[in-house]
Amino acid sequence: MAGKDFEAFKQTIEQHFMGHPVVTQNAYTAWFAKGAVPLPHLRQFTTQFSVFSNQFLLAALNRAINADSLHAARESKEILMNELGVIYSKGGSEPAARLSGGSVNTDREGDPALVSTEGTVDGGKFRFQAAHFEWILHFAESIGLTFDDIGKRRHGTPATLHFCDELFRLYGSDDYNEAMGAAFAVENWAAAGFWKELIAGLEKVKAAHVPQMPLAFFTWHDKIEDLHKSHVWDELRECYDAPKFREEPFISAGVKMLDGVKVFWDGLNDMRHHGDRRAA
Repeated sequence: MAGKDFEAFKQTIEQHFMGHPVVTQNAYTAWFAKGAVPLPHLRQFTTQFSVFSNQFLLAALNRAINADSLHAARESKEILMNELGVIYSKGGSEPAARLSGGSVNTDREGDPALVSTEGTVDGGKFRFQAAHFEWILHFAESIGLTFDDIGKRRHGTPATLHFCDELFRLYGSDDYNEAMGAAFAVENWAAAGFWKELIAGLEKVKAAHVPQMPLAFFTWHDKIEDLHKSHVWDELRECYDAPKFREEPFISAGVKMLDGVKVFWDGLNDMRHHGDRRAA
């Protein structure tokens, strides 16, 4: 009976999460993938994406603080510390930043094109340049933005800030089912292909206009989501079997989280059509 119930629950997940419009009908990323992105709008996109990326640190910290077990707290810290610059270590292995002569290129040890997407931060090395925000900063600099132009809450549009606030509220919730539902929804959104659509568009922009544009921030995240995808149903089963699990708040929080994600992308889509209307 338990197996049958879980199969029914998986169908509910497929309907409400995988079938959510932000997963199946993202008009913005579909447009972006074609590569006809004007540089002024690419700067706007980068600013808003950097706000989400940087403000996610608050949601990840909130999730670690509100974790319901030591195991969950450690899992949250894995994500948070990697975001901040602790490199995943696979059995004590070093980053692959080596020159042809075999010496370590310390300037590139935090390069997302070289660091591992697997392993643990426990025992990993901290590098300032391995912080995800520094990765997106390098990307931003290639299109004329500076450190002070990105990442801060003041740079966010209402749509972007709504998404950030929903991440803090739901992904970082102290309610087990809300937090797990939001996290599972975000994981499915992230693994559904939007990174690949962004990369496809950026590769075209790079080839046509910005040959020095580094794309490793995006390609690294795409690789790690491909890895996560293979574990997703096992993780869901573990959550489903937990004594605290309740289906309704899990589903409800996941849908609300995806609604927040959709507000973010719809905001960018509106911006490409009408410009930045924050003052309106």
